[in-house]
Amino acid sequence: MVAVPGSELLSGGLHVVAQSLLIPVIIGLLAFIVYAVVSMGGLISEYSARIKIDVQQIEDLIKSIAHSSTTDEIIATVDSSGLPQSQKNILGEIAKSTDLGPESREALARKLIENEELKIEKSLEKTDMVTRLGPTLGLMGTLIPMGPGLAALGAGDINMLAQAIIIAFDTTVAGLAAGGIAYFISKVRRRWYEEYLSNLETLAETVLEVNKNASKAQTKTVY
Repeated sequence: MVAVPGSELLSGGLHVVAQSLLIPVIIGLLAFIVYAVVSMGGLISEYSARIKIDVQQIEDLIKSIAHSSTTDEIIATVDSSGLPQSQKNILGEIAKSTDLGPESREALARKLIENEELKIEKSLEKTDMVTRLGPTLGLMGTLIPMGPGLAALGAGDINMLAQAIIIAFDTTVAGLAAGGIAYFISKVRRRWYEEYLSNLETLAETVLEVNKNASKAQTKTVY
């Protein structure tokens, strides 16, 4: 078989690059494992401090806001509810925007909710990244040492092959473990945050509707 000129040089360079990635891959996997464990602790802490709002509470709050006739009543109703403080602040900002037109109030509400969505996406980015990159680094850590391991097998060096297999298995397990934990964390938090945003959007629409009706009533009184 005729060797292609420069092929040995290219394959040698590729081998050097691949082998030089092993240490960064192992460091990355160790960092992912530590981050996944810390994030799991954060999830447990968040669960214990999480304010749970059921459908009946949201329904009662919607009725209370709908029966409010002034901005102060809306704010008082929201403040006395069991909603998270972040939701109270947003609903309060929307309720106070009576000096704006209907379209401007809707734009303000939409922007405030979008800011909450961005915060949520940022909080989920890291665990989502570990979910995808953990198994990828695990696969890289599996394949990289197998090249020298197979070469050692051809040379009869069983010890080196065994060491390569150990590294391959360890990196695979680490990558899958980090990815699995991160996936669980993202899944649970995404469900919580979807419920949070759903409640916020529903209540924001109610506040906007009350503001709109109040503005109409004021307009009729003036005329």
